[in-house]
Amino acid sequence: MVFDIWKQIKAKSFAPIYLLYGTEPYLINETKQLLINNVLSEDEADFNLSSYDLEETPIDTALEDAETFPFMGERRLIFLHNPVFLTSEKSKAKQEHNLSKLEAYLKEPAPYSVVVFSSSAEKLDDRKKITKQLKKTAAILEAKKLNEGELKAWIRERAALNGVQIDESAVELILTLAGTNLFILTNEIDKLALYANDTKRIDEQMAEKMVSRSLEQNIFSLVDKVVHRKIEEALRIYYDLLKQNEEPIKILSVITGQFRLIYQVKELARRGYGQQQIAGYLKIHPFRVKLAAGQAHMFADEELAAIISLLADADYQMKTGGMNKTMLIEMFLFRLQSQALKKNP
Repeated sequence: MVFDIWKQIKAKSFAPIYLLYGTEPYLINETKQLLINNVLSEDEADFNLSSYDLEETPIDTALEDAETFPFMGERRLIFLHNPVFLTSEKSKAKQEHNLSKLEAYLKEPAPYSVVVFSSSAEKLDDRKKITKQLKKTAAILEAKKLNEGELKAWIRERAALNGVQIDESAVELILTLAGTNLFILTNEIDKLALYANDTKRIDEQMAEKMVSRSLEQNIFSLVDKVVHRKIEEALRIYYDLLKQNEEPIKILSVITGQFRLIYQVKELARRGYGQQQIAGYLKIHPFRVKLAAGQAHMFADEELAAIISLLADADYQMKTGGMNKTMLIEMFLFRLQSQALKKNP
């Protein structure tokens, strides 16, 4: 996992060439910052840190920099952004690169330079000679979106880096409450580790108390209360959101989005799609699909259709000023409560 590369960087064991690519910007940015903090001292960075956009600068210029001896320091650190020539994409820039010079450098990189290729591309073109050669030479970080198992491993590893243990039930709860954004997850784990400084252990109760909820996660909890027909508890969450100055129209939009997701997951599952396939089709994280699937089986199709219709009506009323915005969501929840009572007298 990414922690292996990070541990090597922190141990001052640097590769001459790094290749960072993928769609998870947090992993790429964190790796860059670790390199800056560990390869160079603060004073050395003024003279020996360079960054090039390869859409604007030819590779020759960057390599000349890499081959220049460091000034008042042991190493140079050079970031090369947007190496489109490693992908199957067509470059929008008219910049031409002398790839034969790059090939020569990869065969014999300067021992005093750390060169970092950084791309946000999901995939590189492994058919290209230069891509194959770079992958053979470089220390590689594929910054892909983490699946549920990897996210849980991330939480455990991050806790361990902070010198604390974490209960498995707390791992599950943190992921449910904080979501799948690595930046948010990292901040929450670091915060919990500080809170657990005395006990050196993060448990479920601590996570429940300390983890910040995003609007989306609060809405998920609200919908979950609706799923289990706990309308009074759903109303309490709604009132808490209003106290946090969340706009009713935004709250309604997120509630609608969650119910639509539940409906889509239910329908696609009926057609035989697995959760990974559904995630790919809807372009969302598989963990969100798993949570929605857990809620979907609690509703009949007609119920979901009726709820989405109620939400559409509330949205229309809210946008046309037909009723007080705060009351519209209350009315929606009360109507759900009356429907639940009819089903379960």
